Amino acid sequence: MKKYKGIRYGYRPKSYWSESSPLDAILRNVTGENRRRIIQASWLAGDIENIDPEILRDELEGEVRTGLGRIHPSFLGGEFLPPYLPGEVEIARILLKSTTSDVISLRARPVPNRIRYRIVDEYSGKFWLPITHSEKPLTLGELVTQFEEGTLEELPGNLATGYNEYNAEYEARETLRKFTTIESILYRQLEEHFENVYEAWAATLDD
Repeated sequence: MKKYKGIRYGYRPKSYWSESSPLDAILRNVTGENRRRIIQASWLAGDIENIDPEILRDELEGEVRTGLGRIHPSFLGGEFLPPYLPGEVEIARILLKSTTSDVISLRARPVPNRIRYRIVDEYSGKFWLPITHSEKPLTLGELVTQFEEGTLEELPGNLATGYNEYNAEYEARETLRKFTTIESILYRQLEEHFENVYEAWAATLDD
């Protein structure tokens, strides 16, 4: 793992089950990416009390979800992620600038004497993670490793750059600079690390 200046790779949250702010508590397990953005905008505008309660739900089903898809396919991004297991929370997510704004969710859940991790997408993908469990929450460096060493069957390379690599067969790297984003409510510098990664990736000459 390449380390970038100013990033605290040793940072470790005290818990995955306590929020640093009321907004974090609301957003934590909201699966839909567009709904998350609507909630954030409403919060910043001081208008959260007037938002449709359906928008605030962790997961959507049926006609409400279908209705979002009628607005634009991108509104379905994240809405078909698998349900959370008991006690499970999302600790980071991959966002793709695909037609349907696909989301890949890295999750943690408490099991006896440890924390177990899994990563899921909206297509029942077969993932492999280098760290499947830990006694404490991961450090930022360990979380980066989950993406830089984790894999998805049939995806070239790792989870961090694999989606870019797949599309680089059809597009120039510079046009894919912003195709993948990795972010986390709990690890504020995670996105900063991967912005450096994608900058370096895009600067690599195409074969």
